[in-house]
Amino acid sequence: MSALPRAPSAKAASGREAMPDDQLMLAYAQGDGAAFDLLYARHEGALFRFVKRLLGTRLAAQADEVFQDTWVRIITARESFSPQGATWRTWAFTIAHNLAMDRLRVSGREVALDAHADDADDAVPLLDRGVRGAAADVAAHPSAEELAFWRAAGRRLLACLDELPPEQRAAFLLHHEDGLTVEALAASLQIGFETVRSRLRYGLQKLRACMSRYLAVLEQGT
Repeated sequence: MSALPRAPSAKAASGREAMPDDQLMLAYAQGDGAAFDLLYARHEGALFRFVKRLLGTRLAAQADEVFQDTWVRIITARESFSPQGATWRTWAFTIAHNLAMDRLRVSGREVALDAHADDADDAVPLLDRGVRGAAADVAAHPSAEELAFWRAAGRRLLACLDELPPEQRAAFLLHHEDGLTVEALAASLQIGFETVRSRLRYGLQKLRACMSRYLAVLEQGT
């Protein structure tokens, strides 16, 4: 009778916890299943939120399937992953982006983008800090009124994101929530730098108009 596999030692588990994502993926490609478990635990929540917000309300029911398809693609491509390119997180989110955009195209929801950006408005609105970042000022001792305001603002922001064309919504989420630079976005999505800038600018302009009621309150406090 063969011996049961031993659980990894505390020392091995501790060392794995300290490994960056890229190294975890390489370890997983070499057969370390626990490395994959850690990658999944680190990014499960953020990746699912990204997929769900990108698909929007109408296709929200498909978020679970796209999320699972993303991880299947990650698993399938484990041996071809190279840390010399994009980081693992950027690579994984790009996979999720492409799968979600395929669903949106099939659904017929894609909206054509305007051809040129409006250079007259170069300022990044308060949305650049995010509703959550602005709310941090009152997080220590929030009043009931403040809590109600931020909850309403959060719901409104999600509704405003849902109204954006998919390409603009994806650019906003990857840039402002996941932290990808414009250069990284252009490289990952294989589109031009100026195209990315245009999508971000149009998306921000539309979000600013959609969130104007809440942004007016924020601007009064700055």
